[in-house]
Amino acid sequence: MTPTSLRAAASRAVASIDARTPAHRDRAVDGLRAVALLAVPVGHWLLGGFVLDSGGALHNASPLTDFGFFAPLSWVLQMLGVFFLVGGYASALSHRRARDRGTSQADWLRGRLARLGRPVVGVTAVWAASIPVLHALGVPWQTLRTGATLVIQPLWFVGVYAVITALTPWCVRAARRFGAWSAAPLLGSVALVDVLRYGPAASAVPSWLSLLNLLPGWMFAYQLGVSWGEKRLGRRGARVLLIAGTALFALLLLAFHYPASMVGVPGEARTNSHPPSLLVLTLAAAQSGAAILLRDRIGRLLRRPALWAPVVVINLSAMTILCWHQTAMLTAAVPAAAFAGALPGLTAPPDTLGWIAARIAWLPVFAALLVLTGRCARGFESPWRRPRGGRRALAGLLAAGFAVFALGLA
Repeated sequence: MTPTSLRAAASRAVASIDARTPAHRDRAVDGLRAVALLAVPVGHWLLGGFVLDSGGALHNASPLTDFGFFAPLSWVLQMLGVFFLVGGYASALSHRRARDRGTSQADWLRGRLARLGRPVVGVTAVWAASIPVLHALGVPWQTLRTGATLVIQPLWFVGVYAVITALTPWCVRAARRFGAWSAAPLLGSVALVDVLRYGPAASAVPSWLSLLNLLPGWMFAYQLGVSWGEKRLGRRGARVLLIAGTALFALLLLAFHYPASMVGVPGEARTNSHPPSLLVLTLAAAQSGAAILLRDRIGRLLRRPALWAPVVVINLSAMTILCWHQTAMLTAAVPAAAFAGALPGLTAPPDTLGWIAARIAWLPVFAALLVLTGRCARGFESPWRRPRGGRRALAGLLAAGFAVFALGLA
């Protein structure tokens, strides 16, 4: 096809997507979700790297180990607060529509969990089947373990999100009764655990106590989203979230010496995100406030078909992006380690400014590989057409085997 015909085909596709969009569709919310989704692969691709050992195996590394001044970049790329905010908003609306149609809560929840679970089972089953093949082709076991760790890393949130989604009916009730204040106990719970694990008595606190932050930490923004969807959180509340969240974020950094990075840094004793600390919630509050305040402006921008079309594509491929973006990076790094050794920005140590420039140059390659991978994996997001019991059991068994391998249990 000629460049002119390609442009014409693209224009027709953009116009078709815009024409098929229902008038009631909230384009701003979809736009916010798309931005939060894209922040996940971009953040992992920019803030994650590899080093090669003497045997040619890949190990995880991070440029933040040597360049701590890049930590503020993680404040922008850590947008899970916005993701959970939009998730809560969408779940509140979906739950209301299901109730109006007479759909039972069990059926509503079953449908939403299936959309989350299918892609996760797909990527883990494919990896489980691929590991012995890749090892037979000469890929070191340590490289495969590194890859498995990276693949499973972004999937932790799916389990948390599934649990929170199951709690949506109670979130709706709380939002209707208390409005945005229904999220305050979640904030207080995380603050209490942080005081215990980082305060004067920290040495006497068991390490597992931090896990108590896992559910309330990520549920905080979701509850704000439910309150927003129930029209109990508006622009005035959003301003409070933005100002108070920003002020508390700065206080925790400057006065209480929380780690500046929103992602884990190898070698650091403390981390903000696994499980979430109070700093994560203050950032989520500020991001949520900004998102709600910018909603109308974003909605107007996305009335332009050329801007709206990629938002639709990203939203339709949400779980594919989350599940397969690390595989896309590994698709470039594993062959490079085998045939080229230490390549700047890919398999060389992320300890120079030149690495950062080279990694930015690799981003389009990772994106192209994700698009190609997504074309093959997209079917995992769609309902499986009458999968036989044996196939379903095999997929589940492979997925479980991959989890055991990735977690280092075998």
